[in-house]
Amino acid sequence: MTGADGAPLRAALHALRTRLDLPAGFPPAVLAEAGEAARAPHLPGHQDATGLPMFTIDPPDSTDLDQAMYLERRPHGYRVHYAVADVAAFVRPGGALDTEAHRRVTTLYFPDGRIPLHPPVLSEGAASLLPGETRPAALWRIDLDTEGRTVATELRRAFVCSRAKLDYAGVQRRIDAGSAEEPLALLRTIGLLREQQETARGGISLDVPEQEIVERDGGYGLAYRAPVAAEGWNAQISLLTGMAAAGIMRDSGTGILRTLPVAPDGAVARLRRSADALRIDWPHHVAYAAVVRSLDPARSSHAAFLQECTTLLRGAGYSVFTHGDLPTPAVHAAVAALYTHCTAPLRRLVDRYAAELCLAATAGQEPPEWVLRALDALPKEMAEGTRRANTVERECVDLMEAALLGDRTGRTFDAYVIDVEDDDPAVGTVHVEDPAIVARIESGSPLPLGERLRVRLARADLGPSKVLFVPA
Repeated sequence: MTGADGAPLRAALHALRTRLDLPAGFPPAVLAEAGEAARAPHLPGHQDATGLPMFTIDPPDSTDLDQAMYLERRPHGYRVHYAVADVAAFVRPGGALDTEAHRRVTTLYFPDGRIPLHPPVLSEGAASLLPGETRPAALWRIDLDTEGRTVATELRRAFVCSRAKLDYAGVQRRIDAGSAEEPLALLRTIGLLREQQETARGGISLDVPEQEIVERDGGYGLAYRAPVAAEGWNAQISLLTGMAAAGIMRDSGTGILRTLPVAPDGAVARLRRSADALRIDWPHHVAYAAVVRSLDPARSSHAAFLQECTTLLRGAGYSVFTHGDLPTPAVHAAVAALYTHCTAPLRRLVDRYAAELCLAATAGQEPPEWVLRALDALPKEMAEGTRRANTVERECVDLMEAALLGDRTGRTFDAYVIDVEDDDPAVGTVHVEDPAIVARIESGSPLPLGERLRVRLARADLGPSKVLFVPA
């Protein structure tokens, strides 16, 4: 299928921004403060770590680079140096920039651009860990034993300098070809060890094929993209850091955790029915996590099941605790450990606060007063911001689907029913393999969850209704 015409889609995206009341730009006072901060950041006690030849791994077109790493082998294990952009060095508590960040909460991504959390002079400039530039960072040093278990953690403020900006596909090619130097080759070694540790503690990472918006024939298109292995290994380094940060918070008695309750038995039973319908082998003695790890995202039936597995992640949130009183639940069920968000402060508000809590704790100090004042409101702010980001992501894909299908109303497609509404089993979601579509379906009778179904496109427009399928 050729790409959707860009002009109507861009108009629809503009209307979406208006409908969601999203900011079109930064107020002058925010831009002025960001410009001043870029010229004269607050740099209290940063040590020199520019000798570490760090590198970043991000999508090719990314310029808001939150993390850089350097990996090395030790006599009895491995050492992970992980630098996270020190956004607090640029944001004055209570200032115009801080206030605007609390209003935005997260960076929002659109096919034709993004609405950043911070002005680009910071997020893509002075605070970003760009190659060849000395930048302030929260620098983690995490030592692992030969099996990938954490044995020691240190955290300090430091100046770092990334040597290279790498992308996932290029990293994968170099590691597969055996041409990666040891600091990069160790990403695979450590990543696999951490995946084994994840398995041992009962955690799970979902390699769900993403509906990716791509430029095509002067317009836009959709494709399913299964993550390469290097993305999973990179994610394990971030997870490792988030778990280390959560442990520091637990020990200090004050923190904010990313939490997820255990899925109810009914949700798992529902997944079993989907697996059976999709002919995915799931013996009763085999755990859910083991089944997920056995799947191949490139197979359409497996991809459909992985889409359905995301229903077990519903209910994630943020929980604050003080005086050592951990929340209930405290653990993130998918991580199967205490965990916090702390590695993406350029794009997510809460990470700046998590970093400050950990830096204070490792220095033997009380958290800054500005951090404590903000803690109680952060879970609600993050919930609203995350919900807005999820809405933007889903709405953008829905618009893309409508644009691609606009001239195909009445045609039929092969699909899988991947979700059914609890209160109305005649309404649900279907996964179409070609083109890459996940959309609403309405039927006059209960839908066969997890089963293959021939569907007909009943509607495709760029208005609020968007795409609707019915059984063929």
